[in-house]
Order: sequence, then C-alpha cells, then structure tokens
Amino acid sequence: MADGTLWSYKDIAAHIQVQPDTVRSYRKHGLLPPPDEVRHGKPYWYVDTVLAWIAARPSNRKR
Repeated sequence: MADGTLWSYKDIAAHIQVQPDTVRSYRKHGLLPPPDEVRHGKPYWYVDTVLAWIAARPSNRKR
C-alpha cells in the first residue's frame, strides 16, 4: 500500500525510538536511503521508504 506521507528525521527517529541526531548520523554514513524529497533544504522520506528500510536493517532480518 502506497502512503504519500513524508517523514522528517524527527518522525523517523520517533518511529524507531532513537534521537533525531542518530537518524542524521545514519544518513551521513550512508545507512539511510536517499531522501524522496527535499523541501527548503530539508530531507523527507515517504513512509513506505522508511518501512522498507527498517525491514531490511540487519537487526530486523530473520535469522
């Protein structure tokens, strides 16, 4: 299901229960997908992009 809602660093951080600076660090180190949109210099991701990224994170893969 496609969701057109855009999430900021703060939204992603709240969802995965970390600080926004942690999400910024993930992006800086190439661990976060590229933003789907940039508005006024700020990156945003679609919810579906974030949920796919979370599902693919090593700590969430089934062993």
